[in-house]
Amino acid sequence: MSNPQHLTYSKEHEWLTAVEDGVATVGITAFAADALGDVVYVQLPEVGQTVSAGETCGELESTKSVSDLYSPATGEVVEANQAVVDDPALVNSAPFAEGWLFKIRLDGTPEGLLTADEYSAHTGA
Repeated sequence: MSNPQHLTYSKEHEWLTAVEDGVATVGITAFAADALGDVVYVQLPEVGQTVSAGETCGELESTKSVSDLYSPATGEVVEANQAVVDDPALVNSAPFAEGWLFKIRLDGTPEGLLTADEYSAHTGA
């Protein structure tokens, strides 16, 4: 699966949509989902929680391992994807669509994110 060109990416394998009314959507990449294996549990940040770029804000558990979820930007969580909590397999089956994780009202412009091509070079994928 290729990395959508309209997204930006963190080196920790999260993606971020373009900002719409100050809000962006966050998820993990297909590369990360494949590396994790079958995701069986998702812990997301709570609505109203402030998250900071590069810091842990949740957890993903798979049949292979447990992985921290990092926020690619700083801001306030305005929505968590309950569908992913109810059906963690969405992270694997649709990481760039129904498998999104949370929405964040950004506090400033995110820095240090990669384009799709830069992320592909970073992962070697």
